Amino acid sequence: MHLAEKGEGPVILFLHGYPELWYSWRHQILALSSMGYRAVAPDLRGYGDSDAPDSVDSYTCFHLVGDLVELINLVAPDEGKVFVVGHDWGALLAWYLCMFRPDKVKALVNLSVPFVRFSREVKPIGAWKSHYGNDHYMYRFQAPGEIEAEFAEIGMERVMKGYLIDFPVLLPKGKLFERSADDPITLPCWLSEEEANYYVTKFQKSGFTGPLNYYRNLERNWELLAPWTGCEIKTPAKFIIGDKDLVYHMPGMKDYIHKGGFKEDVPSLQEVVVMEGVAHYINMEKPDEINHHIYNFFRQFD
Repeated sequence: MHLAEKGEGPVILFLHGYPELWYSWRHQILALSSMGYRAVAPDLRGYGDSDAPDSVDSYTCFHLVGDLVELINLVAPDEGKVFVVGHDWGALLAWYLCMFRPDKVKALVNLSVPFVRFSREVKPIGAWKSHYGNDHYMYRFQAPGEIEAEFAEIGMERVMKGYLIDFPVLLPKGKLFERSADDPITLPCWLSEEEANYYVTKFQKSGFTGPLNYYRNLERNWELLAPWTGCEIKTPAKFIIGDKDLVYHMPGMKDYIHKGGFKEDVPSLQEVVVMEGVAHYINMEKPDEINHHIYNFFRQFD
């Protein structure tokens, strides 16, 4: 597993999402390391310079959380527990880490993806397909090799920049990212050409199959997680989401977050912050605000 780290002090483990890298935490690494923390950000399994097993079966929630437990034992051998910050898939893995191994996490700040209770009535992919149709990105990711071939047709630069500009809910065949190959690419103000090209270069090397295998295990994870149905997350937690984040606008999500369901499932949830005018890549879009939220929450547990 490839790591980026900086600073000395209590460890903060930063977990990135799809389709990202440790590099998405560059602003947090610099800031929190200057505030007395040791910031550690891995490329997760299948990403960047970390190992990428070929088998889809090697990307279940247990494999991914197992990687995190081994990493925590490595970077915090004496205390055996760390602070954790997660975003997107990294947030989901952080919730799982707190559920499986609460002894490994001092406190948690999660971005974009709340803990969502497990429904035993409907499998996840079927639920998304029934609501959004066959073009929903999670459904489109399921067949191994299919979406990879479509990405290859339009080229890695357009794929990565398309994701970073605006994460798509729908990926219709022949019109991925809702633009043609001739349309110009205009990056958001929070992302430079040099920064975007870092992602392009790394994904050109490692490809998308490893990251997509996370989604290809959603149904398998649904089966594996049956024994934890109804479990609560008892780790002290703070949750932050942008009001323009695609996750915030998923069916039932606002009610779950604000009307008691989230707090019921995470009893130690201390605060929910909804940032106005902010979309999915919240830690890159508003780094200073996120840095202060992280610092102000974790310092009470030092």
